Formats: sequence, structure tokens, C-alpha cells
Amino acid sequence: MVYELKDTSKAKALFAGMDDTCILSCLQKVMGTVYVTDADDPRSAFAYLGCFGFPAGAPDAGLLEAAPKGFSILVPQDRGWEKIIEKTFPAARRVTRYAIRKDTRFDRKALTRNLELLPPGYELKPIDGELYGKCLEKPFSRDFVSCFGSRDRFLADGMGMVTVKNKEIVSGASSYSRYREGIEIEVATAEPERRKHLALVCCSALILRCLEAGLYPSWDAANLASMGLAQKLGYEFLREYPAYEVLR
Repeated sequence: MVYELKDTSKAKALFAGMDDTCILSCLQKVMGTVYVTDADDPRSAFAYLGCFGFPAGAPDAGLLEAAPKGFSILVPQDRGWEKIIEKTFPAARRVTRYAIRKDTRFDRKALTRNLELLPPGYELKPIDGELYGKCLEKPFSRDFVSCFGSRDRFLADGMGMVTVKNKEIVSGASSYSRYREGIEIEVATAEPERRKHLALVCCSALILRCLEAGLYPSWDAANLASMGLAQKLGYEFLREYPAYEVLR
């Protein structure tokens, strides 16, 4: 049987070597959930936040049942977990993601200059109560706010910047999730509005807001385009790692 772990400190050591901030969010009990099959003396654990799942410790196929129905991205700790995922979900798609260093020293002047790239006819705005609702209206912008579950929770713990054209959100960068020391950045642009520097502008504005608030803006790249954008902002590539896209 799978249990939600209340005392997440019992699972902390199991995630050794995994530095994704979504795991931190779960362990710190800020957002997300840690699942185990033994609540007293867990030998394996499964941290889950948004659509991301992180199995760790001794491979246990039963723990993967904690993943909710629908789409998930599972990030295995080691080859043992990779084999379990492949056996449990034979239709899973193995992909390569790109970890980014989490000790970036940002050039604030360069980030501020990026804001000048905003094209005429577009407005740069922070996500407020009204824009929270508009983010949920379109698939590309839902994840700017969806993990927080409510408007009040996002306004209290999240932050985001969007570009607006004709009263519609066309691009944005926001907190996919929050941990005590920072946020994990989510960035997206509506397809017709790409290649106009909108993502660069939004990300620069969000990073500057984080620095002013004493929060670290963590970045994890799903693809080479995301990694390229990260490098324009001053981030540095760390390593490639495998993940599995699962549809239950």
C-alpha cells in the first residue's frame, strides 16, 4: 500500500544526488507530496509535484502507482528505477532533459537591458489576480499558475511576468513551483508570437524580481531551445539526464 509521508525528513536521505527543486518543495512541505510504502522506515520514496515524479531509494514498482492518472514526467534516480519504469509503463517515452547549474551569478545590468527588447504593441505585466484567471484560459499558459491550486495561494507564494497583446497573454515566465529558497521557472510563448524576444523579456523581468526578493530562480531545460534561452540569461549547463513521459 502507498502512503503519503507526513514526516518528510524520513525520506530526505533517499533523494541523495537528486537536486531538482521540485523534490525540495516536497521535502520542505511547501508544495507537492512524498509517497512511501513504509511510513515508519521508508526504503524508497516518490516525490510528486505538478506533473513531475521523482522515484528514489530501493526500486519499488508499487510506488509508481502514486502517480495520478493523466500525463506525468518521471525522473528516475538510477538505472534500477529506469528498468522499473520501463517495465511498468512499456509505452513510456524516454527523453533527454538538461540540468542547469543552481549557483548562477546573474548580471543584473544585462537582464535589465533585455527588457528593452519588448516590441511595440506589447505590455509587460506581473501576474495579478485578474491575469491569474487569464493564465488558466489557454493550454500554453496554464502551468504558469496551475500547481498552486488557487488564486490566493499563487498571489501569496508565486510570482510571474507575462507579455500582453490586445488584452491577451501571449508569453510569460512564472513560478511553476515554489520552495523556501526560490522558485522553479516555467516559461512558454504562444506559437504565433515566438521569435520576438518575448520569453527573454519575461524571464529577465522574473529573474530580477526574484533577486530583489532574495529568491533563487531555478531553471531546468526540457529541450535544447530551453537550454539556449537559459544560457542567454546567464545560466550554465550542468548535465544531461533521462526522463520518461508517461500517459496513464
